[in-house]
Amino acid sequence: MSQRWTLSRANALFEKPFLELMFEAQQIHRQHFDPGSVQVSTLLSIKTGACPEDCKYCPQSARYKTGLGSERLMEVQEVLASARKAREAGSGRFCMGAAWKNPHDRDMPYLEQMVAGVKAMGMETCMTLGTLTPAQAERLAGAGLDFYNHNLDTSPEFYGSIVTTRSYQERLDTLETVRDAGIKVCSGGIVGLGETVNDRAGLLVQLANLPVPPESVPINMLVKVKGTPLADNEDVCPFDFIRTIAVARIMMPSSYVRLSAGREQMNEQTQAMCFMAGANSIFYGCKLLTTPNPEEDHDMKLFRKLGLRPEQSDTDQGDRAREESLKQALLTADTPMFYNAAAQ
Repeated sequence: MSQRWTLSRANALFEKPFLELMFEAQQIHRQHFDPGSVQVSTLLSIKTGACPEDCKYCPQSARYKTGLGSERLMEVQEVLASARKAREAGSGRFCMGAAWKNPHDRDMPYLEQMVAGVKAMGMETCMTLGTLTPAQAERLAGAGLDFYNHNLDTSPEFYGSIVTTRSYQERLDTLETVRDAGIKVCSGGIVGLGETVNDRAGLLVQLANLPVPPESVPINMLVKVKGTPLADNEDVCPFDFIRTIAVARIMMPSSYVRLSAGREQMNEQTQAMCFMAGANSIFYGCKLLTTPNPEEDHDMKLFRKLGLRPEQSDTDQGDRAREESLKQALLTADTPMFYNAAAQ
């Protein structure tokens, strides 16, 4: 039975003593997932920069002088070549992100080819393209798209302080549109925007109370980029971030909770506590759309220290072979083309 979350119930979780919260989150995590397995995914920016949106955290916005250049939509074969590298590296999921307010119909044939091509490799597919119409969602579903990412970012109350060019309701409507098309939902938010704990609770209440909670919930730590309005925000306390992971795990027990943007500024101990709190998915790569990610061999070293392993995908390689393949392929990856998750 699903239960409807209230703001007071969510806030009560945030107020729990830290160790009690961690214990509860780990118990729930073990009821729904293998605690030794972490989903390893790849995110590729298929169209970078010159976004018309004004999201204050995002270096891809054309409104801010961040030094980020603008690139056209990648060729289909370039995208498929990157996906092939990721699959050979052991990734079971390939996500494609475009810095758009929304895709145009003229873009759809190329996007459909990308999805179909990646799907044919046996990988899960995900896209984040901005607002979708029902017809566009149906086309992507028909091409084989498994997941669509569209983050809520923060609570409805604080959202207007961060974004003005896209309404909160539009984000909710897009999630409903992709769900109606039969596509699974990936949606989360960002910690460190200047929000309160009440806002963090409000974000998670919005996500958990969707008709079907997102199958994937990325929790981002703000990456402060010079030139964006939030470049001088205060750093997030690691314990506050870990608490957010734990509360997300408790409120959405069957969802993958993903460590996304901001991992590069976390030490190993913080990441380990996030895994203990219920995070069970990461993006690997050399950049998170426009900001750095931990070096890939560091990820594998940390996995070994913690006794974690990449989640098995449809491959006949054993754990050790997959780990070595992942490590070697990542170290030789085409750096500009591989990205970690950035908040969209």
